[in-house]
Amino acid sequence: MPGLRSALPFVFLGGLCGFAAVAQAQQPLTPANDPNWRASSPRATARIARSEAPESEAPLVPIEPTQPNGPPPSARATVKTGPIELPNERGQVWREYDLTPYTSRVTNTTHPEQAIVDWILRETGYEVWHGDPLGVLSANTRTLKVYHTPEMHAVVADVVDRFVSSEAETQTFGVRVVTVDQPNWRARAQNLLRPLAVQTPGAQAWMLAKEDAAMLLGELRKRTDFREHSSPHLMVNNGQSTVIAVTRPKTYVKEIVAKPEAWPGFDTTMGQIDEGFTLELTPLLALDGRSIDAIVKCNVDQVEKLVPVVVEAPSTVAPRQRAKIEVPRISQVRMHERFRWPGEQVLVIGLGVVAMPVPTEPDALLGAVPFLNGPARADLLIFVENKGSGAPPTITRSAATDPRRYNGRY
Repeated sequence: MPGLRSALPFVFLGGLCGFAAVAQAQQPLTPANDPNWRASSPRATARIARSEAPESEAPLVPIEPTQPNGPPPSARATVKTGPIELPNERGQVWREYDLTPYTSRVTNTTHPEQAIVDWILRETGYEVWHGDPLGVLSANTRTLKVYHTPEMHAVVADVVDRFVSSEAETQTFGVRVVTVDQPNWRARAQNLLRPLAVQTPGAQAWMLAKEDAAMLLGELRKRTDFREHSSPHLMVNNGQSTVIAVTRPKTYVKEIVAKPEAWPGFDTTMGQIDEGFTLELTPLLALDGRSIDAIVKCNVDQVEKLVPVVVEAPSTVAPRQRAKIEVPRISQVRMHERFRWPGEQVLVIGLGVVAMPVPTEPDALLGAVPFLNGPARADLLIFVENKGSGAPPTITRSAATDPRRYNGRY
C-alpha cells in the first residue's frame, strides 16, 4: 500500500509534536518559556541572553534605565567653571596679613586665629562677605587672607593691628557678680553713674571712675541684702573669650515609659536642668590701649517650681494605677551686648530685678504659707574692670573656694 507508507512519516511526526506540546504545557513557566518575562524583569533579559549566547560571542551588557534614582536633571543647579582671575569690578584686592605675632602668644586654644575672624565679622557684618561684590576671608594660624575693596581692608587692618600689637598682650580683668534684694541703691549713686546704651530690655549699663566704683562697692557691702557671688581675677588673652559659670543640676521626673515586664509596669525618665548663671567675657583693647571693646554674654536660669501632674499608668496587676510627673516652671534671663568704655574706668551692668544667679534653698518655715515663699529675686549687677597686663593679685581663700568653672571659646 504505497499511499499508507507515504503517510506514516507525517503521522509519526505529528504525534511527536503533540507529545512535545503536552510536555511543554505541563512544565512551570520560567523566563525561558514565559512570553511576558521581558516586560517584568529587564535584568533577567540580560541574564538569559548571556546564558543563551554562544561561547564565542561576547556577553550582552544589561541596559540601565535612562532615569536615575536621584532628582531629575532639571532640579539640579547649573554649575559652570569660574574665571581664571577673581572678578574685581569694585576694585577688590588680595592681601595677606601675618598673624604669627598674636597666635604665637596664645597657647590655651588650638585655633587662636578664629577670634580675629570673629571680631572682623562683628566690625564689618556677615553679609558683606556673602554678597556683592565678591569677598574672601580665610585664616590659619599664620596668615589671614582677605579679598575685598580697599575700604573693607582698612577695617580689617585695624582689627588685625589690635591683635598683633605688643601692647595687646594678656590682660587681667576683675569681674564681680553681686546682687541686692532692692534696687534702691540707685538713689544714692545716681550722680556717679554715666549711662551707656543697652539693647536688652530691662538692662542698664554705666561707666564709673575706679575710685567711684570702689566707693559704690563699699556702700553696697554695708547692706544686709548684699551678696557677692563671684570675684575672680581673670587672665584673658586679647580678643579671646573667658567663661565664669556657677551652676548646679536639678533633676525631675520628665515622663513615664510603659514597661510591662517589670514592676510596677512602667519606668520613669529623668530630666535635668542646670540652674545658676553663666557669664562670658570677650574683651578687645584698642590699638592705643585707651579704650576697651567687650562682648558680654550672661545667662541666668532658675527653676521656680516643679509642677506635679498625675497621669494614668495602668498595668496588668493594677489597671487603675497612676504616676506623677513634673513640669518645670523656669525663669530665664538672657543678655548679649557689646560695650565700649575707657580703659581707666569700670563698666557696671545692671540686669534688673531678675532670678537669683546662685540657687538657694527655700525657707522651710515659709514654704507652707502661700505668697510668702516665692522664687528668689534680686537686682543683679556685674562689675568689669581692666587691671592691666601682668599676673593677677593673690586671691583670698574665701574667694578661691567659690564654685566656678573657666572655659575657652564657646
